[in-house]
Amino acid sequence: MEKFKKKFKKLTQKLFRILSNDIGIDLGTANTLVYLRGKGIVLNEPSVVAVNQKTGTVVAVGTQAKQMIGRTPEHVVAIRPLVDGVISDFEVTEEMLAYLINKAQENSRKFFGPRVVVGVPSGITNVEIRAVRDAARNAGAREVHIIEEPMAASIGIRLPVLDPVGSMVIDIGGGTSDIAVISLAGIVRSKNLRIAGDTLNTDIIAYIRSEFKILIGERTAESLKIAIGSMVEDPENPMEAPVRGRDLVTGLPREVIITDSDIREAISQSLDNLVESTREVLETTPPEVLADVMHRGIHMTGGGALIKGIGPTLSSILKLPVHIDEDPLTAVARGTGIVLENIDYYREVLIESEDELPFQK
Repeated sequence: MEKFKKKFKKLTQKLFRILSNDIGIDLGTANTLVYLRGKGIVLNEPSVVAVNQKTGTVVAVGTQAKQMIGRTPEHVVAIRPLVDGVISDFEVTEEMLAYLINKAQENSRKFFGPRVVVGVPSGITNVEIRAVRDAARNAGAREVHIIEEPMAASIGIRLPVLDPVGSMVIDIGGGTSDIAVISLAGIVRSKNLRIAGDTLNTDIIAYIRSEFKILIGERTAESLKIAIGSMVEDPENPMEAPVRGRDLVTGLPREVIITDSDIREAISQSLDNLVESTREVLETTPPEVLADVMHRGIHMTGGGALIKGIGPTLSSILKLPVHIDEDPLTAVARGTGIVLENIDYYREVLIESEDELPFQK
């Protein structure tokens, strides 16, 4: 009987692979990336939803909604349903996931709902995990598996996470940064920080307000960070960019020139805290695993890894090699895709897994 059950389960799983899609989701505070098995990363949308408060309906999701931030009438609000990497508005998150899942498979819709692997920050609570699972379920997923983002990023950049070898990853996202040491399919030591891309944007807004008496918005701050953010000074090639905002003295529009040294000064405190947290994780890592990290170095992923010179700066402070992936933004999404390709092989790395078939409910 047991043998028959195993054969039946194997057959039904094979059938569902044919009759449903496999989708990997990097559920980020700033951006959500969607991986569709067989096609790769098909969506990279801002985690923003515009809601009409009069009717309670969703006006726009993703890129369209982000363009509305700061430009909407009073009854339309652009909401970021994820704060610090976790769901703060369940219903809006559900709407966003449903939109992204439907858009990802609009040209390849199958008979059953998709099997989904979702990346979440390390160290989130059981309640927060349940919220992610339920939101994905309600958005149309047939099966939901949850994986921690540093683990997914490590798999995405092809680190040997299942081997008895220590690997260290720093994943700097939009809402959170994950620092993790991984070995034998588990996280040995980790720290989750609320210091990430959004924090750096806030630092830039505060600095420009303080030093130049100009008020700028979040989108402007992010554009400045991407354009001229740098951790290393290059006297021969200084970077600068014009910025427009409201003069706090006159209340009128004004333009000033911001340099890379301004951005460096603005974000220095937050990056110092990131370095200090990395030290704390290293200090508590078992010696054998630490020896592996010393030999193999630290791997950086996430949007924060794209800040110019952040790798060499960390390397010189921590006295360890620092490697930055060629495409750090998509590492977590690629990792969810690799897990989907062979979910039984990677089952140990999942923090929550289910194999529920529709007719077993």
